[in-house]
Amino acid sequence: MSTTSNHDEKIAKMSFASVYPHYVTKVEKKGRTIAELHKVIEWLTGYTESQIQQLILDKVNFSEFFSKAKLNPNAHLITGTICGYRIEVIENNLTRQVRYLDKIIDELAKGKALEKIMR
Repeated sequence: MSTTSNHDEKIAKMSFASVYPHYVTKVEKKGRTIAELHKVIEWLTGYTESQIQQLILDKVNFSEFFSKAKLNPNAHLITGTICGYRIEVIENNLTRQVRYLDKIIDELAKGKALEKIMR
């Protein structure tokens, strides 16, 4: 699926710190923990909890966030639709990576087992 360059730029410039509180709210509202949230983020990106906190303090954008990440080799197994886009056909690499993150957090909030999320 082709996203517009404007859409891709907007995602690249968005700060992880601005979105992170929404991730926390989403998972806690559904009875999941911040520890579980950090576990799935670590699985996808390789970032430890302290690194995640530092990235938030540094207000890195998603472009920086994913350029420094060690993306899990199984990330390509994250499929489905998120925010109206089918993940596996998103052409822009960064946008696809951000949607991977969105999808696993969505799965966590929906009660999916950690073992299934971390494919």
